[in-house]
Amino acid sequence: MSDPSTTPSGAPRERLSVALRRIYALAVPYRRRLMASLLLTALAALIFLAVPLGLRTLLDAVFVDGDRGLLNLIALGLLGLFVAQAALSFAGYYGLEWTGERVLNDLRQRLYQHLHVLDVGFFANQRIGDLTSRLSSDVLAVRNALTTALVQALTQSIMLIGSVALMVGLNQKMSLFIAVVVPPAALMARYFGRKIRDLMRDVHDRYADATAVAEEALSATRVVKAFAREDYETARYKTATEAVFKTAIHALLYRQLFWSSVGMAFLIALVAIFWYGGTEVLDGRLTAGDMVAFIFYAFNIARSVGAMSQLYTVFNSAAGASERLFELLDTRPTVQDAPDAVPLPPAQGAVRFEGVHFSYDERQPVLQDVTLNVQPGETVALVGPSGSGKTTLLNLIPRFYDPKAGRIRVDGFDVATVQGATLRQQIALVPQETYLFGTTIRENIRYGRLEATDAEVEAAAEAANASAFVTALPDGYESQVGERGVKLSGGQRQRIAIARALLRDAPLLLLDEATSSLDSASEALVQEALERLMENRTTFIIAHRLSTVQHADRIVVLHHGRVVQQGTHAELANIPGLYRELATHQFAPEASVS
Repeated sequence: MSDPSTTPSGAPRERLSVALRRIYALAVPYRRRLMASLLLTALAALIFLAVPLGLRTLLDAVFVDGDRGLLNLIALGLLGLFVAQAALSFAGYYGLEWTGERVLNDLRQRLYQHLHVLDVGFFANQRIGDLTSRLSSDVLAVRNALTTALVQALTQSIMLIGSVALMVGLNQKMSLFIAVVVPPAALMARYFGRKIRDLMRDVHDRYADATAVAEEALSATRVVKAFAREDYETARYKTATEAVFKTAIHALLYRQLFWSSVGMAFLIALVAIFWYGGTEVLDGRLTAGDMVAFIFYAFNIARSVGAMSQLYTVFNSAAGASERLFELLDTRPTVQDAPDAVPLPPAQGAVRFEGVHFSYDERQPVLQDVTLNVQPGETVALVGPSGSGKTTLLNLIPRFYDPKAGRIRVDGFDVATVQGATLRQQIALVPQETYLFGTTIRENIRYGRLEATDAEVEAAAEAANASAFVTALPDGYESQVGERGVKLSGGQRQRIAIARALLRDAPLLLLDEATSSLDSASEALVQEALERLMENRTTFIIAHRLSTVQHADRIVVLHHGRVVQQGTHAELANIPGLYRELATHQFAPEASVS
């Protein structure tokens, strides 16, 4: 669930305030460095405010009175001010930039860690490109609010307030010209800020969509080329980026209108000040030094208001991005450990389903009243037509999802009451679509048990019938497999996955059509490796070949989410029912069950 305070339905000012509070809360662990950096920056700004007063003294006392000694003294004083201002600015900016980079790194790590906490069901409804966009562009927008925007906001606020105060001290009448401009500028800031924030959130959303389109197509390069869809994918990406462009231009239009309107109003005020001040000097009611100082402060105010108006759009952009980030951070997993969850002891492998019901949505039940008792070391084959619930049943064992009703027990422990990590540590999975990381063969196998030695990795590869092809490669176990294992064949990838599962040495084994889509030679090698893997383990197999099914200790037949038959191959093949139909029509050597 998302925090209601970050949703687009809130009042514009409240939304911005909430977003900025949450952004700056990220810097709390580094508040001492942040406050010290802001103090140094503030001192640098205050020093800069003293420069016009020095210029006033220079004009009035030196050029009018001809005091050469005072000229030298003021020049040295101004030089000292500039050196001090530069040193303070450097220290302040460096400290703020360091804080920004540290917070940026922390936020990315926090987001990434949180993504791994979320359950499988969350990712089924998300596009990976959108999530990576939040880790990149959205985080950068938040960083800008923490560094450049923050220091500019502080500096320009000091310059604005200080210049106004000093202007009033120099000449109250001329100060009225500036005072007339401020209320309209504030009203424009309120109107344009709301529009810009909403548009910038839309820009981040459109950018995430474009990233998702690109990532999907680049991840499926073989499919794209096989169907000659390069032009189609290019057109899809063009459409997505054009949407980004149109929304960004719309936001740019509002930004430029805002900046130009505010800037024009203050420039008009400057012209009025220059004219009125000039008449005051000519009439002898104002000195030339006062006039120069006043013009200097007026320019400071105009520049500060212009910068503040731009910063207002930066803050609104960061607020739009932060809403997407905090929306993600506020999302809670639907599958999570109970507060009193206990570690699962080393499992013997007994698995029991007790009246299990499951559905991905309320309209379509997937599993209905499934009761199943599996003994330690037993091999159970799950068969049935496509959509009968086989994979879903498998996914409930490691708690990728929780049943809507009923219980699943491992060695008598309700899996909902144990720590999920200790449950999954005792499960090995070999999926139909093997995923390999874009690193070496050795590291892909070692993923099953990170502390495994090289000798253990190679022994697992040997048992998985993978060592022969691995050692034949130029770099052996150090060979790079490419993105998703693209440099290996399907059979080779499956054997690496089996080696990974062997290395894990878990008491529970889940095989989701692990020999599908393989040629007969590869299948024979994979099947032999699987038989070694299944020894002395409780195994659930989603069957693909009759040879696999008929050797199972028990076959469970699913239809419309219900268990309709159970027994051995010999028992079920000799009685009328769904299994015999499947065995007759779908378990041909090259046909698929599901």
